Amino acid sequence: MAEDAPRRQPTLAEVAELAGVSRSVASRALNDAPHVSRAKREAVARAVRQLGYVPNPTARALATRHTGAAALVVSGEDPSIFADPFFAQVIVGASTALEEADLHLMLCLAASDRGRKRVEELFRSKGADGVMLMALREDDPLAGVAEEAEMPVVFGGRPVGSAPRWYVDVDNVGGAREATEYLVSRGRTRVAAICGRLDTEAGRARYRGYRDALLAAGLDPLPPQEGDFTEPSGAAAMAGLLAHHPDVDGVFAANDNMAAGALRTLRAAGRAVPADIAVVGFDDLTVAQVADPPLTTVHQPITALGREMARMLVTVINGHDPTPLILPTRLVTRSSA
Repeated sequence: MAEDAPRRQPTLAEVAELAGVSRSVASRALNDAPHVSRAKREAVARAVRQLGYVPNPTARALATRHTGAAALVVSGEDPSIFADPFFAQVIVGASTALEEADLHLMLCLAASDRGRKRVEELFRSKGADGVMLMALREDDPLAGVAEEAEMPVVFGGRPVGSAPRWYVDVDNVGGAREATEYLVSRGRTRVAAICGRLDTEAGRARYRGYRDALLAAGLDPLPPQEGDFTEPSGAAAMAGLLAHHPDVDGVFAANDNMAAGALRTLRAAGRAVPADIAVVGFDDLTVAQVADPPLTTVHQPITALGREMARMLVTVINGHDPTPLILPTRLVTRSSA
């Protein structure tokens, strides 16, 4: 009598089909990875028992490997963005927290097609243990890539129109409201806003805070003068304000770089600050301290933003599910208002 043929071992694909999940979900459940619901874990466990599936040790080792690195991805094209004082402080905070967790920091730019493809490949290949994603604009395709990623992703600031599972942000609305309320308290009645990009959540939220404060005071908000968070854009926006609203007596700029540009334009136009026009910024970067005159501004804890993003990412990598975090802001008064 012929011997019975050896019984074929069930495959991971068969486990996934029986459990009613994708192969990647089945793999993550078997490797006790995060991002898998309890119901799906139990379904995979039942399928494993029913089929008698035994994981391949080599495949399991590959699935559970760690790269020892975390990536900070910024949706920008110019590498010099990492030298911007804002991002430089974020990097300091993030790298400090990652060093405590024995993780290296990778920096990636992703606004051009080429940059996005590199980041998409990072997600697909799991070239990092997790990603911190910053500076997304409205309809940025990276938001969708992040949602589909099979790796932890923490957002620095919320994307426009959505609230991801894990993010760290600052109180943009509250900070802008406090800045505008301060201008009103100093007797300013024609207060304008130089906004950041309105296709970013920070740009929109800071304009919303400005608008809320003026409406609460019974004053009319002016249409936003949009900049791109750079000094030249602040200078151009201030020139536009002087041309269209020459009676403006107060300006809230959505970051210190644009506020510095506004001060430059006002000097060139012969407008005294704060006697003619008071100016308030946002960030409390070094430029605020060395501006002429020194800039009243909203302090946001930028280094802490980077640090808390990295700490949250490490927590997710370790299999936990932290809640989103909003960091407080505070007004720092100097000579410009």
